[in-house]
Amino acid sequence: MFRLFLHVFIGFILLSPAIFPSEALAQAGNPTDKVELLGADSLAVLNTPGQVVRQLFNNVRFRHKGALMYSDRVIQNVTTNVIEAYGNVRLVQGDTINLRGDTMYYYGNTRQANMRGHVIMRDRKMTLTTTHLDYDMVSGIAHYPKPGRIVDKENVLTSREGYYDTRTKLFTFRQNVRLVNPKGTLTADSLLYNSNSRIATFQGPTRIVNKDGVLTAIAGQYNTTTGISNFQRRATVETPKYRITGDTLYYDNVADLGIADGNVIMVAKDKKAVITGDHVRYNGKIGISRVVGHPVAKTVASQQDTLYLRADTLFSFDNKITNTRRLLGQKNVYVFKSDLQSKCDSLIYDTADSTIYFYKKPIVWSQNKYQMEADSMRALMKNNRIHTMFMKTRSFIISLDTLQNFNQVKGRVITAYFGTKLTPVIDSMPVGKPVAGKSGSSTATNGASNGVLAKNTTSPISSTTVQQETKLERVIVEGNGQSIYYALDDKNKMIGLNHVECSKMNLEFADNKVGQIRFYGRPDAQLVPPKEFTEDKQQLDGFRWRDAEKPNRAQVLWQEIPPVGKPAAKKPAKFKTPTKPLGPKPVQIDAR
Repeated sequence: MFRLFLHVFIGFILLSPAIFPSEALAQAGNPTDKVELLGADSLAVLNTPGQVVRQLFNNVRFRHKGALMYSDRVIQNVTTNVIEAYGNVRLVQGDTINLRGDTMYYYGNTRQANMRGHVIMRDRKMTLTTTHLDYDMVSGIAHYPKPGRIVDKENVLTSREGYYDTRTKLFTFRQNVRLVNPKGTLTADSLLYNSNSRIATFQGPTRIVNKDGVLTAIAGQYNTTTGISNFQRRATVETPKYRITGDTLYYDNVADLGIADGNVIMVAKDKKAVITGDHVRYNGKIGISRVVGHPVAKTVASQQDTLYLRADTLFSFDNKITNTRRLLGQKNVYVFKSDLQSKCDSLIYDTADSTIYFYKKPIVWSQNKYQMEADSMRALMKNNRIHTMFMKTRSFIISLDTLQNFNQVKGRVITAYFGTKLTPVIDSMPVGKPVAGKSGSSTATNGASNGVLAKNTTSPISSTTVQQETKLERVIVEGNGQSIYYALDDKNKMIGLNHVECSKMNLEFADNKVGQIRFYGRPDAQLVPPKEFTEDKQQLDGFRWRDAEKPNRAQVLWQEIPPVGKPAAKKPAKFKTPTKPLGPKPVQIDAR
């Protein structure tokens, strides 16, 4: 009984400022600086020379600077103003911050609370769990150097290390950052997250994955509520149809809307189309993309051949049912392909049936031999090469024969059929080099010198490849048909010039020469001998060879400026009257 009385008496003495004037003076000088003990079930004094140390048990309660602290057991150093709390530790700051843990070290002079064990920090916006938390109550910043997990209304964030500003509600995450919400998952090396606005800001490699696509970027913002992303540096978004990359990128996950600026590359997932430009707007819900600023579309049907399409504005329309697309070019359209070049005001390329529609003063060239013009044109592709050309209203075809003469056909409606010719190409490669003999001796040839065979041959090793060539096979003219074609014999010598007018005609071509011709109705035909050739007789009305306007690959890729204006027509080659009689029969004509 006496020992119990002594224990309580000593506790009373330690709590009395009248008996320990030095401590009392310190508390009286600025009583709010010291951690204030509110109560405990029991108290013991520890014998620590030069310091006042208490040990308190059960229902221990402290108060400091408006913050309340609770624990099962506390060691309080009154001298250093430090407390060590163990078991069911809780720190409550106002009506916003609630901090729990297994152990806490609280430094009253700096108002620093270091929580260890199973740590949970809550405020009105979020819940943070970790094993190690240092909370500066002066600045309001909590730091967890160990892996932590934050949960708010819509998001779960985890990271290797992090900071939380309890006043601005701003998180700073570092290493192995992962943000998960119903709209997607974000992974990054570092991240700033505002729990008020729910906007994540990142600086460093970042990846956002959702059910509709994947976004990768280096710097930008992601609104976890709206699903809208803004990327300020090179970024890429992958949708079910396309992969879009740009210097800056805006993407609305809910609306499936992407806007990219600067060196934009848009690649179709089927690997058959690539669109580049300065600005791309992609609407995934309706499957429409709009490209401006040096736009180019590249459609790849085979490794050997690519169609390049350039225009002031390009549109791509996706057909979600057939999984095909249409490309629309508006204003100043240029096309380049190995067997087809074109310029027009607008164009549609439908990949569903491999058809190209040309509008408003279109002109098409093929294989440096054919030039086609009409008010509107439609090219049907087969095996990635031009197969059939449909021409309507003021149609005009010019073909260049082997003697560089211009065969011409015009009419109201023209249908031209093309075929493919396989031409073998032989590549020769010289092998072997002369071997010089030793000093003082002559060069050895076709023999041996000092036991060494000297090779002095440059015989080539030949390899043969097959090259595809598009050739005109047949032309059907309907309505106001006119034609000028040069009749050649089997040895490619000139026979004469045929000038025919009729309502309908069918011209067959073989090796770029006119073969059999059928005329329907009442044809008006005239064969002009070579010595009577004049420029008027060699050109139909409206003839203009516009080969100088034909775009090349560099021009379609915006690497060169295409020629403008209307260059002068190239005149047909002059014909010299032969000294010997011309050979076999003229071309066969079937008039019906």
